[in-house]
Amino acid sequence: MRIAAQVMIGYAVVLVLGVVWRFIPVDRAMPDAVALFAAYLGLTARQRLAPSVLGAVVLGYLADLLLGTPRGMWSADAGALCLAAHVVHRRLIVRGWLVTAAFTALAAVASAALLIALRAAVGVGPAPLADELAVLAASAALTGVCGPAAFRLCRAVDAAFARTQRERLAVREGVF
Repeated sequence: MRIAAQVMIGYAVVLVLGVVWRFIPVDRAMPDAVALFAAYLGLTARQRLAPSVLGAVVLGYLADLLLGTPRGMWSADAGALCLAAHVVHRRLIVRGWLVTAAFTALAAVASAALLIALRAAVGVGPAPLADELAVLAASAALTGVCGPAAFRLCRAVDAAFARTQRERLAVREGVF
């Protein structure tokens, strides 16, 4: 249930960003909400990784439908990012807004690089490299700025599904 709630919150954020971001005067870059939620699902996967990866893939599929990208592109990206975040989570403590912002910016860079590679593999030609790198940098910066707020939202959802008061406090403090 927790993962399904995270996916629905992520879908709502992607939907709202897709609608609202068109009115904000930023060129083509926008925060990578799919990367934020996929990374969070990977960081919080405890005993079993498969449900978190499935949740990330479903969120990516919903983003594919909303954004009109080739089928499976965001799904593959979200699943790979969830796996990468799970591999990293044993070696990295993501606490505090600065570390969270840096981690989410790096996750956005990894996500954008994978999306560029997937677009090249599928045959949807990427733009000139300078344009791609400019959008990648701007998107990573925006994702880093939005990352702490998104992780706080995810922690609030996790706290709602915590079984004990101790778990609830640990989740709200950011202890994964």
